[in-house]
Amino acid sequence: MGRLSSSMLPRISVVIPTYRRPQLLQRCLDAVLAQRIEPGACEVIVVDDGHDEATRALVTALQARAPRGTVLRYLRPDRGRGPAVARNAGWRAARAGLVALTDDDTVPHPDWLREGERAMNAKPTPAAVCGAVEVPLPAQVTDHARMTEGLAHAEFVTANAFVWRWALQRVQGFDERFRRAWREDSDLQFRLLDEAGPVVRCAQAVVTHPVRPAGWGVSLGQQRNAFFDALLYKKHPRRYRERIRAVPPWHYYAIVAAACAAPLLAWRGQTGAAAVLAGIAVLLVIGFALRRLARTSRAPGHVLEMLATSALIPFLSVYWRLRGALHFRTPFF
Repeated sequence: MGRLSSSMLPRISVVIPTYRRPQLLQRCLDAVLAQRIEPGACEVIVVDDGHDEATRALVTALQARAPRGTVLRYLRPDRGRGPAVARNAGWRAARAGLVALTDDDTVPHPDWLREGERAMNAKPTPAAVCGAVEVPLPAQVTDHARMTEGLAHAEFVTANAFVWRWALQRVQGFDERFRRAWREDSDLQFRLLDEAGPVVRCAQAVVTHPVRPAGWGVSLGQQRNAFFDALLYKKHPRRYRERIRAVPPWHYYAIVAAACAAPLLAWRGQTGAAAVLAGIAVLLVIGFALRRLARTSRAPGHVLEMLATSALIPFLSVYWRLRGALHFRTPFF
């Protein structure tokens, strides 16, 4: 592998956090190392958040096959876990003035770096650029696939972003209180807008984000993300309401309230009122499930999953939302 002298520093540092997914990481690295950009223009920093020996072995093997002038580096964070910690370790170790961010489950297009760098050097100079994320949908479109498709419409995602290193220094990087891959990118975007300069889009800098296979009930585990919605709301209440969610999910609260009140009323002998509230809860759950099934698979297993998880999601979401509000001491609903 060619080494760069201190007088030939790269222009772009690509930071890729990863967590025990060497097969996905190899697919991503193959695409990054095949970028159509001149030798020596970039370095690639893999940050192993999972402290995984298989990941270390993969990076070591790929180092020998890296293009001439491209340095492939392997890091493990000294402390903490989570994508925010990993990305901070990566950009702080970067030698280039421009930091390109992506994830281990993406496949950057061959001109991704070249187009991102071009957009970052436009006038007036932006603090950051968000590229395009393509999400090819499988033949059987599931609710999980539709959720992943949301990446294609997000304002700013670290699956495809370019940020000046000085801008990351100015805002002190990612907030490491975001311990999951959720809202840490929006928080960075909002702080860059407030403290560093404009954040713009570049449709020509493209990565593909395939839909990963997911087990039954994956949406239930995703409700923990609401805990970090509370943190984002506390830090940026106006922007949260303007750009993330205009109003709380009142239908969740209505389902939980009706479902909890119905047995209490029945216990007190008010069976008529209890039946009405139980019926309201059931109708709201069915309506929620039908909305999730819109434009998705009608396979019996998927329909049953949507019905079952639609009954559970409101309770889990309300729990994590209120827990986040208490933890971060913010009036978040």
